[in-house]
Amino acid sequence: MRPSERPDGAPAPHDAVSAAITPSALAPRLSGGAVFVLVFLPFALGHFLSSLMRTVNATLAPQLVAALQLTPGQLGLLTSAFFFAFALVQLPVGMALDRWGPARVQLPMLLLAGIGALAFAGGQNFTQLLVARAVIGVGLGGCFMSAVKAISTWIAPARLPSVQGYLIAVGGLGAASATLPVRLALHYMDWRGLFLWLAAAAMATGLLIRLLAPAQPSAPRAPLPMLAAMREVYRHPAFREAAALVLVPHTVFFGVQGLWIGRWLSDVARFNEQAVAYLLYLGMASIIFGAIAVGMVTEWAGRYGVRPISVAAAGVALFIAVQIGFVCDWAPSYQLLSVLFTLVGTVTGIEYAIVAQSLPGALTGRAATCLNLLIFLGAFAVQAGFGLVVGCWRPNAQQQYPALAYQAAFGALVLLQLPGLIWFLRRRARAPAQSGKMDLPSEPPLTTR
Repeated sequence: MRPSERPDGAPAPHDAVSAAITPSALAPRLSGGAVFVLVFLPFALGHFLSSLMRTVNATLAPQLVAALQLTPGQLGLLTSAFFFAFALVQLPVGMALDRWGPARVQLPMLLLAGIGALAFAGGQNFTQLLVARAVIGVGLGGCFMSAVKAISTWIAPARLPSVQGYLIAVGGLGAASATLPVRLALHYMDWRGLFLWLAAAAMATGLLIRLLAPAQPSAPRAPLPMLAAMREVYRHPAFREAAALVLVPHTVFFGVQGLWIGRWLSDVARFNEQAVAYLLYLGMASIIFGAIAVGMVTEWAGRYGVRPISVAAAGVALFIAVQIGFVCDWAPSYQLLSVLFTLVGTVTGIEYAIVAQSLPGALTGRAATCLNLLIFLGAFAVQAGFGLVVGCWRPNAQQQYPALAYQAAFGALVLLQLPGLIWFLRRRARAPAQSGKMDLPSEPPLTTR
């Protein structure tokens, strides 16, 4: 028995108090309008840019393939380099967020992202673009986690699912902007000029966050060392339960929607570039509505004793069902499949709210980045591996790969996701039903006076 535990298994008083003290309880009072302008908007803008730059290669793929003569494996590796680099910085970013706060962390990282975008604009071969894409991933590695940390600090816990749903919706708007708007921009500039503008936007956003965001309140305890913090996060039951169910579907969502849905629409559905850009826009725009709906449904279900993890399980089941449509090559509605993939896939973002609600406030930054580490490493593997599977088949004269190649790749993804859902359902069938109501604050939220 650890010293921090009582004989009955409950946490010792000092641990219980530490766990109960959330960043929002320590934050000075701000009006709702001040929180929106000073906290939500600037950090959401960073997440907007991160989502745009993460998914823009889906629209630029024809231009990149034509310019560099890329194979599917190279295209997948080039695009997934963002995920790999993004994942590598998650743990250091989490430590930095808990120590210095999101505003001080975001400025140098977004400046680095701008440098990476400049390098991508000037790249002349596959290797140069690969390195530049990785630098962009490093620089944008703190955007979402900084926003989560800031929101967790200034928003009451009971409102986190809906507010984080709004944040994910902003990311959906960024992803949508990487589709049809980017294609329209290519009428006035090439992809190199586009990345010059993205570089300027990243640097300006970093300065805006540093100037506007309020100071981070002090943590209730000294930060744990990295390994100790990782152990505490990964051992937490809520983290493990959420990761076991939602992690693999989340990696599939990120890895596929950022590149391969567009290629599938071109190769299998045989839509032209303009139609592909429009359908990608509809799909990415659906993230906005899906994310808001997931947050609202989660809060509504919580009032009736339904845990967020149960909402996630229902969403994961629907997401797998949509992917089975790709495996079966559901030709009657290719357009509907492509939009449903991104619309239903937004439910995977609920695990951030589950983790933020469940872990002690002093660990929220590192908990979110530990989760992101797993998600983006998985997304890297999914995006690169999908291209390797598709590349096992030969393309036609128009460099389009057969439907069977995509069916095999989607089939492999479905097989990877089913065990987590089956494990969750079997575990729930064996265990007694739990009410699992979300914890609501006994006092009015600090930020909504």
